[in-house]
Amino acid sequence: MGSEAPQGEVVEQAGVEEQPSGTDAAPVAERHLTKADAGEAEPEQPQERLGALDAFRGFTILGMLLVNNAALDIQTPVQLTHAPWNGGVRFADMVFPWFLLIVGVAIPYAVAAHENRGQPLWKYDLRVFGRAATLLLLGCLIDSSLAKRPVFDLGVLQLIGLAYLAAALLYELSARRRLILAAGLLVSHWAIIRFLPVPGVGAGVFTESQNIINHLNQVYLQALNLRGLVSVVPTSALVLIGTVLGDVLRREAFTVMQKVGHLVAGGVILIVLGWIWSLDLPFNKPVWTASYILYAAGWGSLVLGLFYLLIDVNGWHAWAFPLVVPGVNAIFAYVAPIIVKVHILAEWNWRMPDGTLLPLQQAFMNLCFAHFGRVPGGWLYTVSYIVFWWLILFWMYRKRVFLRV
Repeated sequence: MGSEAPQGEVVEQAGVEEQPSGTDAAPVAERHLTKADAGEAEPEQPQERLGALDAFRGFTILGMLLVNNAALDIQTPVQLTHAPWNGGVRFADMVFPWFLLIVGVAIPYAVAAHENRGQPLWKYDLRVFGRAATLLLLGCLIDSSLAKRPVFDLGVLQLIGLAYLAAALLYELSARRRLILAAGLLVSHWAIIRFLPVPGVGAGVFTESQNIINHLNQVYLQALNLRGLVSVVPTSALVLIGTVLGDVLRREAFTVMQKVGHLVAGGVILIVLGWIWSLDLPFNKPVWTASYILYAAGWGSLVLGLFYLLIDVNGWHAWAFPLVVPGVNAIFAYVAPIIVKVHILAEWNWRMPDGTLLPLQQAFMNLCFAHFGRVPGGWLYTVSYIVFWWLILFWMYRKRVFLRV
């Protein structure tokens, strides 16, 4: 997700909440109504735990930290950089859409938890609006920190919040209707790009500087601080696809291997459909083309199926633990490193041996470079930063402190 990563997670409650006693393992997936915690529901019975969801969420968080904090410049592995315009899909381009997919996968668990508590539907809708609003505010806080001034816009967390809001409110539709609606949203977005003309240029033009989405952003949406609003259409489709995957995992009529089979088969179908669609409109992350959405969702379904097979079917919980730790506190793991980098690492100074003052981040990098070389030192800095935050998240996990939206 670049500096945009997980756009997020939606979690059950804001503030600090303790996990009920007697639950040593990873917190139940039902508590996560989010990605980034792209959604968390409250704890249910231990047998309802879904380690794959927490592990997949943690995997995306660690991927985001790796991509956002690579200190290798031109030596950065290509998969840790975003693909150029219409230049395909790399690992760095998968992190954000996988986070959104997880938001959708978690929604059925949150709805089931709400129903089990016997609460009226309006209370669920109220919680959905509350989560979405909190994500919007957190996103504006991050963007304001980056800009050093108050900013009200549509960044990463804001986009997650709006896509989550749409999918969560539409979850009452059947799985088939949700898939049809997702397809309709993707086709509509594709049709806008293909057939809506850019004034003075024409229809179907799709270059980085000239395309209808860029035109709408610059001419109509930017003045309203709503640049990127059109992206809610394809990202909502992605979250809706995630809700169907969540239904598969919750369906009692399926055996565990049937669930794995459905996730794998669904992933392959989505990848193929995305690749075929890319022949007409290329994979493109900045615009969220339909081909990119389907392709990323397909690979996400395969990864989720693999995690489910290894963790929930074969019981590899110890192997998954390093991923679960960031997965159960995903919103904190996304927001805190950005705030610390902007307000501490970039603003606080450190006096170097030669007397010069450097921002903490640059000072730490220079020390790593000086003692270990440019590339090994860059890796040392990046890995150390990730380990630092993992240890903080591990401490929170041990103390049963889970920050939720």
